[in-house]
Amino acid sequence: MTHPADSVVRRAAEVLAAKRADAEAELAALEAPPDASGGISFGKRVGDGTAIAVERLAQVAVHDGITALLADVRRAQAKVEDGTYGHCDRCGAAIPEERLDARPWATLCVSCASSSA
Repeated sequence: MTHPADSVVRRAAEVLAAKRADAEAELAALEAPPDASGGISFGKRVGDGTAIAVERLAQVAVHDGITALLADVRRAQAKVEDGTYGHCDRCGAAIPEERLDARPWATLCVSCASSSA
């Protein structure tokens, strides 16, 4: 089993730490209680409540996406720590450095990622 170069792993660790911090900050902002202007109250027009509901549904979708990304980043960080970074979680094959450059939190090779989509 070939391992990515130490420089690739070091760079990935830096990028993963930054990505994790960004994702955690975004989640904290999304999970913060809404301000008073965002609530639905009596006296508003019917369309106002609909717009707020649609906005909240979009926020839930963004939250779910960031949560999934954060799980991938944490898994990739664990792989850096245990020395398995750069290898597919499913089949064990080496993940090409080009994929790791583009998506440092990738834990599946292209073939396995395609088959699970």
